[in-house]
Amino acid sequence: MKWHEMRTEEVVEKINSNVKNGLSESEAKNRLLQFGANELQEAERPNAFLVFLEQFKDFMVVVLLAATLISGLLGEYIDAVAIIAIVIINGVLGFFQERKAERSLQALKELSAPQVTVLREREWRKVASREIVAGDVVKFSSGDRIGADMRIVQASSLEIEESALTGESVPAVKRDTPVQGSDISIGDQENMAFMGTLVTRGSGVGIVVATGMNTAMGQIADLLQSAETTITPLQRKLEQLGKILIFVALFLTMLVVILGVIQGHNMYDMFLAGVSLAVAAIPEGLPAIVTVALSLGVQRMIKQKSIVRKLPAVETLGCASVICSDKTGTLTQNKMTVTHAWSGGHTWTVTGNGYDPAGEFIANDAKDPAQNKSLQQLLTFGLICNHANIIKKNNQFVLDGDPTEGALLVAAMKAGYTKEGLLQEFAIVKEYPFDSERKMMSMVVEDKQGKLFLITKGAPDVISGVSEFILWEGKKQLYTTKYESIVKDTVHVLASQALRNIAVAFKPLNHFHHTMTEKDVEKELILIGIQGMIDPPRPEVKQAVKECKEAGIKTVMITGDHIVTAKAIATDIGILPMGGKVLEGKELQKMSQEELEEMVDDVYVFARVSPQHKLSIVKALQKKGHIVAMTGDGVNDAPAIKASDIGIAMGITGTDVAKEASSLVLLDDNFATIKSAIKEGRNIYENIRKFIRYLLASNVGEILVMLFAMLLALPLPLVPIQILWVNLVTDGLPAMALGLDQAESNVMKRQPRHPKEGVFARGLWWKIISRGFLIGLVTLIAFIIVYRQHPDELIYAQTVAFATLVMAQLIHVFDCRSERSIFHRNPFQNLYLVGAVISSIILMLIVIYYPPLQAIFHTVSLAPEEWLLIMGLASLPTFLLVGTLFTGKKKKNMV
Repeated sequence: MKWHEMRTEEVVEKINSNVKNGLSESEAKNRLLQFGANELQEAERPNAFLVFLEQFKDFMVVVLLAATLISGLLGEYIDAVAIIAIVIINGVLGFFQERKAERSLQALKELSAPQVTVLREREWRKVASREIVAGDVVKFSSGDRIGADMRIVQASSLEIEESALTGESVPAVKRDTPVQGSDISIGDQENMAFMGTLVTRGSGVGIVVATGMNTAMGQIADLLQSAETTITPLQRKLEQLGKILIFVALFLTMLVVILGVIQGHNMYDMFLAGVSLAVAAIPEGLPAIVTVALSLGVQRMIKQKSIVRKLPAVETLGCASVICSDKTGTLTQNKMTVTHAWSGGHTWTVTGNGYDPAGEFIANDAKDPAQNKSLQQLLTFGLICNHANIIKKNNQFVLDGDPTEGALLVAAMKAGYTKEGLLQEFAIVKEYPFDSERKMMSMVVEDKQGKLFLITKGAPDVISGVSEFILWEGKKQLYTTKYESIVKDTVHVLASQALRNIAVAFKPLNHFHHTMTEKDVEKELILIGIQGMIDPPRPEVKQAVKECKEAGIKTVMITGDHIVTAKAIATDIGILPMGGKVLEGKELQKMSQEELEEMVDDVYVFARVSPQHKLSIVKALQKKGHIVAMTGDGVNDAPAIKASDIGIAMGITGTDVAKEASSLVLLDDNFATIKSAIKEGRNIYENIRKFIRYLLASNVGEILVMLFAMLLALPLPLVPIQILWVNLVTDGLPAMALGLDQAESNVMKRQPRHPKEGVFARGLWWKIISRGFLIGLVTLIAFIIVYRQHPDELIYAQTVAFATLVMAQLIHVFDCRSERSIFHRNPFQNLYLVGAVISSIILMLIVIYYPPLQAIFHTVSLAPEEWLLIMGLASLPTFLLVGTLFTGKKKKNMV
């Protein structure tokens, strides 16, 4: 039903209501039974136990469980218990995160009014919001929350704050007459009041036309429930890696057993050797290290004013290619601010931000504002005819009242005036409140000499129409067509900058009676001037947008605000380039999803959009292959926030609904914080690649040394317990320290990686195989040299091989810090890594030289000269390839 297009009589007839008497109690009960309670319905919650079991379907968890089984078979029960503990902790964390996400709908439900005033059987009664039905007649006034969607049938100076639904920072002025147009957005339906919005001024009466899930808020709840949570790139890649590792482990186990049996070895020994290789193939610590790296990233991000609600989202930020940002409160300050004042032919630019009364008036024609009486009158009268207050809380200036009036108040305060001071000079005699038909408000005031004045403020075209004079160069002049043309041009210039314009006028009153109406007094006014205001961009946003652009990230503005305002802000902060497309909601409404997908890459600003539109835009960008970050603070942003790859909510102005649907919450509501979070996300991903490179190269070395020895019919160079020790201790500590590595200097100068880019892209497979091959080769060479010198001392040769393998890996870990070479970065930049390597060396020496552990790990004490061989061979894998890298680089430059 297009309720906004209908006359009151039509609405009453269609919904079978009665404006004078209201519904009867019996009729209300029947409708409640027929259509259900006025509340948002939740989708059926899955069984908690099944949700818990779901956490163990991940392939890397399967890898861990396989490692547990192997450790148990080897008799390493402590390791098995440790791994099981990691699996359970990860499962519990995932379970609680998933259950926590379900609170978004509960937060949405809390926005509905607890009680409303309803007309039943000719009496106004308070009833629970859930009990109101379609056809109920409801009255509301300032401070009330609207309990259902209503067609307004009476409005008295009514304004409703709808930013949670529309994104507009200024309360919407409401009226009770029909609004024509079937495709107009929620923000333009001036005779409708929607569930969850807040009455900020005046009063009204409405007929309930939709309840529960049929309301605009209900549609958002439905979108929230149906929006699919996307799997993150990291989750996809770890799943792929898990599959590969399981396949490799099973293949190697079978290969070794078959090869060994063919060569005539004992079946049990071969099975043990196969298990050893399986242990070598599976990096048991990888999921735990990934979790630790993400957790450490989260801690760093908290220091940078952003809270991560979903752990994998940290890494997803690193490959974001589009940021879809809401305008109000995200890119802008959500504080209306006067930026221009015009009076008597002169224009002043007003500096300062938000509600802080610090600022000055800069004249374009060098006129001193303090000496200009008409400007001072414009500011003081704008302050007197005003209900807003500015309160200082915790060293911050906070608005109490309407944002437009707050802007006029702060402008006057910047000129040195205070409300308390002016109200001592002028007493308010009577007020004529603002209404949507007159588009102005007036106050009759009396000064200390007993003189009466009428002060009026409102839309410039309306004030101009009731003005007979104008203040020009400080003198009262007849308001001729010449001056009217100048005023129109001024309004046009200010409006082209997306400023909301408020005109101020006055006139002396020779006589006044309280019985006089608006029509009696609001005429023959003297126009003083115009104040132009806007919700200004955050000061740091322009630089943040520029840096995101340098990082290959496109910023798109998606707002429910008007197109002129959206374009002006987007151009000012660098989002909208020359020739960039701007699309309105009514144009989106006519498009199919396929048509939107075709053009979405060329659009930089979407204005006057609905929650469904925001969701469609996010899906269209995702279909084009983008990783989408969606920011916002209102209820209207929540479905798109949830559906995006990385949902970002504002911590200060954000609704609970937006926060609960998000992956990341910005504590300072600062768009620039997103840039810092993206940098952190990129660094975390690179660190994950570093320790995957380190762990797998180490594991390849372990696999190859065992495999080569078997092919050469040599004894096993390493025993299973040594391989397990290397995997859990020598690999684990340095790999974890790599997760703390600082970002490289050019991390925000690179293009975002493609979402389909594999974790082994950019030559990582080659680095893993080549380094792993050399690590395995030098370990085998060390084993063969010592075994030939001491053929009767197999354990001695195995100890040398063990030490060579450990040292080769520990030297190689420094090479993993850079994609170029070990010399490209200062090793002492990461003291955690230096400490981890030293700790691993100490632990290795204890295992080799401490007698009680020698029996467990099958080691013996080594002679000092063996360490020259060990260190010489262990250094080769890293430094041989450094030479190759420099040679390749030189040839490339020569070409």
